[in-house]
Amino acid sequence: MKITLIKPNIGRMEHSLYVDEGRMEPLQLGVIAALTPPEFDVVLFDDRMEEIPYDEKTDLVAITVETFTARRAYEIAKEFRARGTPVIMGGFHPTLIPEEVKNYCDSIMVGDAEGLWNEVCSDLKNYKKIKPIYKSWPGIGQPLGVLPRRDLFKNKGYLPITLLQYGRGCEFACNFCAISAFFNQKNFRRPLEEVVNEIKTQGRKILFFVDDNIVAHKPSAKELFKAITPLKRRWVSQGSLDMLDDPELMDLMKKSGLLGNVIGFESINPQALKEMKKSPNIGNFDGYQTQITKLENLGLQTWAAFTLGHDWEQIEDIYKTYDFAIRAKFTFAAYNILMPYPGTPLYKRLEEEKRLLYDGKWWLHPEYRFNYAAFRPQNMTADQLTEHVFEIRKRWNSFGAIFKRFLAPKTNMRSLERAIIYWSYNPLFRKETFKKQGMHFGQK
Repeated sequence: MKITLIKPNIGRMEHSLYVDEGRMEPLQLGVIAALTPPEFDVVLFDDRMEEIPYDEKTDLVAITVETFTARRAYEIAKEFRARGTPVIMGGFHPTLIPEEVKNYCDSIMVGDAEGLWNEVCSDLKNYKKIKPIYKSWPGIGQPLGVLPRRDLFKNKGYLPITLLQYGRGCEFACNFCAISAFFNQKNFRRPLEEVVNEIKTQGRKILFFVDDNIVAHKPSAKELFKAITPLKRRWVSQGSLDMLDDPELMDLMKKSGLLGNVIGFESINPQALKEMKKSPNIGNFDGYQTQITKLENLGLQTWAAFTLGHDWEQIEDIYKTYDFAIRAKFTFAAYNILMPYPGTPLYKRLEEEKRLLYDGKWWLHPEYRFNYAAFRPQNMTADQLTEHVFEIRKRWNSFGAIFKRFLAPKTNMRSLERAIIYWSYNPLFRKETFKKQGMHFGQK
C-alpha cells in the first residue's frame, strides 16, 4: 500500500505560481513517514516547488494544514477525492477549527498526529478505510527511537539547515498566539539522549531547533545545552526575552553553539505588550535597551519579530518600530500584521466586537491577500495598516538599510561566519518579501 504526504503552498502570485525559494524541510512529514509501518510505500510532494501528481495511484493522502495554507490544502484534497482517493488532514488548523476542516476531507487528526498515526495505518491496512476523526492530544512528540525520514527531503532544494525539535509548546498566554491555544499553555520535551542521537545521525553542522520556545523550561534547557556542547554544532531556534535574565542559561546556550534566536519583541509600546499579555517582555521595561545590550555583548544575531496593529498603536508607532529595529541593527526582522487566528483569544474578542473582515474567515475569502489586515484596527483603517506595514518592510529590505544594518561589529561583523550568514539570507528574504506581498491564497 502507498501513502502520499503533502506540504501545501500558500498560493499564487497575480499571474504565476509562487515558488518558495526560502523553503525549509517539512520536518513534521519526515516524522510521520518514519512512523509509517514498513509495509507502506511513502512518498512526499512539496507544493511549494513541485507539481502534485494527482493521477498517480495512492491509497491515502495526508496533508499538513496551517491557517495560511488551508485554502490550497482544500483544493488539493478536492482533486484527490474526485479520483476516489481518501484524504486525511492534520496540523494546527484542523485542531483549532475541526468543524471547518472536516468538510474538505475524509478524516481529520485533532492534536499531534504521532500518538495515533499507527492507528490510521492499521485502519487503512485492515479495513481499507479510515475513521472520520482521530482525536490525539498535543505534546506527544517523536516516540523513542524514531528519527525523521530525511531521505524524503533529498533533491527538493531545501535550505541547507537540518530541522529538529526538542520541545513543543510555550507556557505564556499571548492572546494572538495559535501555539498557546494549540498546546494549552504547556511545554512538552523529548528525552535529551534522543535529541543528541538525532543530531549525531545527521550530517549537517548547522541546525534549526523548531521549538516554539526553546527556553520555555529553563532547567531543562540548561541540560540540553550541556548535552549538545560536545557535538560542536552551530544552531538557531526561537526563544523568549526573559532568557536574558539568566546569565548561566545564556552562557551555556552560547557555549553550545548558538548563532542567534528568533525573538518575539512584538511591540515597543508597553500598553500593547500588556494588552497582548506578552509577559516575558513587560517587566522593568526600558524600551528593550537592556536586552539589546546583552544580545550584542553575547554576539548573537537576532531575528526580531514584531506584530503591528494592536489597539494601543497609532500609525506613527509602526514607523517608531522600524526606527527602533534599524538602531538595533538586528540581523533579520519580521514586521507582521496582527493576525486573528481561529481559536485564539484575540479572534474571539474581535469576533465579539464585530471587527473581523472577510466574513471572519480571511484564510478562505477570495478577496483576501497575503500580508493584508484581516480586521478593523482601533486607530487606523485596515488599508492603512496594510499600507504602512508594507512600507516599513520595503525600507527594511532596501539595499541601503541592509548595508547599514550589517555594520554591527559585535554581531553581524563579528566573524566571517556571521558575515556569510548575513549576506546569504538577507537578499533572499528581501526577494521573498516583495514576491509574497498581496499574493492570492490557493491556486484556482
